Amino acid sequence: MRDKTKLSEKQRNILRFMELYVDQHGFPPTIREIGNAISIQSTSVVNYNLNKLTAGGYIIREPQAARGLRLTEKALAHRKPVMAASRVTMIPIVGQIVAGNPLPIPDDIAGAFADEPIEATAAMLHGTDPSEVFALKVKGDSMIDALINEGDIVLFRRASTANNGQMVAAWLPDRNETTLKHFYREGDNVRLQPAHPTYPAIIVSAANCQIQGCVLAVLRMSV
Repeated sequence: MRDKTKLSEKQRNILRFMELYVDQHGFPPTIREIGNAISIQSTSVVNYNLNKLTAGGYIIREPQAARGLRLTEKALAHRKPVMAASRVTMIPIVGQIVAGNPLPIPDDIAGAFADEPIEATAAMLHGTDPSEVFALKVKGDSMIDALINEGDIVLFRRASTANNGQMVAAWLPDRNETTLKHFYREGDNVRLQPAHPTYPAIIVSAANCQIQGCVLAVLRMSV
C-alpha cells in the first residue's frame, strides 16, 4: 500500500472513523467499536484490515492494550494544517491527577502548575466554553489501556455529573483523594474503574464521590 488510493473501502472507512473517534474522545476506539461503526460484525475481519493498515504504515498497534491503536503521520498527512494561533486557546494546568491508587492532593494544587498553560484547539474543546475547561497532568498508569500514560495532559470539562463509562476526575472527600477513572453508577454506590488489568476498581458510596470534570481530550506527552 503506497497511498490511500490503494486502500480498500473498508480500510479507508476504518481510518476515517479512527480519526473522528480520536478527535471526539481523545483516545482510540476498540476493535469492537470500529466494527460496530462500519458495520463489520466479525472482529477477525476488523483485525485483518487493521493488520493491512499496520503493514502499510497507517497505524501502529500496541499489543496487550484494548485501545492500542495509533494513527501514524502517514495516516494524518491529509489532514488540515495546524490552526492559526488566534484559534488556539491557552488552558491552565491546575495540578496533577492520579491514574493509579489515589493519593492525597496538596492543598495548593491550583497553583502547582499555574505558569504552564497548554494550547488547545477548538476541536479538542468540542464546543465547550474555554472558561469551563481545565487541564491536569497524569501521575500513574491505571488508565494505560485507554492509552493514557504517566506525564500525559488531560483536558476536562467542568462537570458535577457523568454518564456511565465516561472518564472523569473524581474527588473522594472521605479519603481526601482524587483520581482519574471510568465512572459507573451502581445503585447507591459508584464504581471507579481503571483501564489496567492489575488495578482493582474503587467502590465508594455515591455520597462520597464528587465528579469534578469529564474528559474532553488527552495530550500525549510520553513516548
